[in-house]
Amino acid sequence: MKRILYIFPHPDDESFGPAPAIAAQRRAGHQVYLLTLTKGEATKQRFRLGVEKEEMGEIRYREMQCVEKVLGLSGMTVLDFPDGRLKELDPIELEKRIEEEIRRIEPDVVITYAVHGVSGFEDHLVSHAVVKRAWCAMKRRGEAPARLAFYTHRGEVNRDGKFTLQTSSDEEIDCITRCSEEDMEAFHKALDCYETYEEVIEQSGVRKVVTGEVPFEFFQEVLDEFASDVTEGL
Repeated sequence: MKRILYIFPHPDDESFGPAPAIAAQRRAGHQVYLLTLTKGEATKQRFRLGVEKEEMGEIRYREMQCVEKVLGLSGMTVLDFPDGRLKELDPIELEKRIEEEIRRIEPDVVITYAVHGVSGFEDHLVSHAVVKRAWCAMKRRGEAPARLAFYTHRGEVNRDGKFTLQTSSDEEIDCITRCSEEDMEAFHKALDCYETYEEVIEQSGVRKVVTGEVPFEFFQEVLDEFASDVTEGL
């Protein structure tokens, strides 16, 4: 049994793709933790609901608590950095908070977005950069988790839904987690937790795009063949 820590910028990032793999990892007996940097309060859905950012953040936090139960997370931490404005922050402050969580959880594997951020959102790109910098700083001190992995997509760039989804080549991908029907059911239930995001979820086409094969890149590792689990070889 290993410990895995996912780090993403927003509520729903853990459900828009990685959720089947998270369910598979929990089913395999791994401890899976989630760190989210913001409460996702800046979403335009707040205008439809007629609420201010603070209230929207609390609504989305409650939806995340539903996801925590559905996916059976071992633990979840939601920070309050400003949604949509991570690029304006001192990255050292973000890295410091990320390092604190890594030291607290002591994971074997840390996972965040690939360099393209999958959707290309700025907060996704910033998250990739600060998590990678934090991990590298810890590695130089001999304190880093054994592996840094990046959640990604495989195949051609997908432009069919609300968002253009970037992908990684097979040469860049190191692991493909194959998920069961039970894992896929957990993925759909996790998406259902985001009731205020139902319209966005349907427009995105994520339920069709995400399959039972979830790809990851391993940072600074070269494998002869795809690993089947992000903890393989540790």
